[in-house]
Amino acid sequence: MHISDFEGGNLGANGIVGGGIPIAVGAGISIQNRGTDQVVACFFGDGAANQGTFHESLNLAAIWKLPVVFICENNQYALSTPIREAFPIANISDRSMAYGIPGMTIDGNDIFEVYTKTIEAVERARAGKGPTLLDCITYRFLGHFTGDPGRGVSYRSKEEMDQWLKKCPIKRFKEQLIRAKIMTEEMEKTIEAKVKGAIGEAVRFAKESPFPSPEEATQDLFC
Repeated sequence: MHISDFEGGNLGANGIVGGGIPIAVGAGISIQNRGTDQVVACFFGDGAANQGTFHESLNLAAIWKLPVVFICENNQYALSTPIREAFPIANISDRSMAYGIPGMTIDGNDIFEVYTKTIEAVERARAGKGPTLLDCITYRFLGHFTGDPGRGVSYRSKEEMDQWLKKCPIKRFKEQLIRAKIMTEEMEKTIEAKVKGAIGEAVRFAKESPFPSPEEATQDLFC
């Protein structure tokens, strides 16, 4: 979870649920103060939308019209708690009304819709009109953690998972590209082979790399 790439604009993941949302707002304040055309893309799950940091952060971002796009990866479960038991509203995006900002619930498994709506939100932020809340409906195919088998567990059925697997965004995007004659089946196989090869090489490199020295334990700490 503790990965980041400041030079590339990635401020890092966070082990605390909802912990990255106020950090995104801080980055938005920095952008506004520096007068750049950057926009923060803040990703979090449906579970984080019930944290206090979510409400405080959206409120402040709305008041100050900060250039932040809040993107909820709504995968239906906060670990094992389904959204139907955690929200008294139809859509998480409905909460945007309380802060006077736009909110949209979209098909998170449709790459084109996600791209289009995100561009709209980014352009709005760059125009100084403030944040947008995107509620992207998707599904978590695997378990939440190593000990969670994922399929057929007590909190979700195998039948439910099978239905969502049919909506796999990668599969849908591939089919769309093939129908549009942008990509062929052979091209898809070549791309997949290259990706698997790159992943395999990364795993090999990691396994063959030495463990860090004890002296590196305090490296990159703020204090």
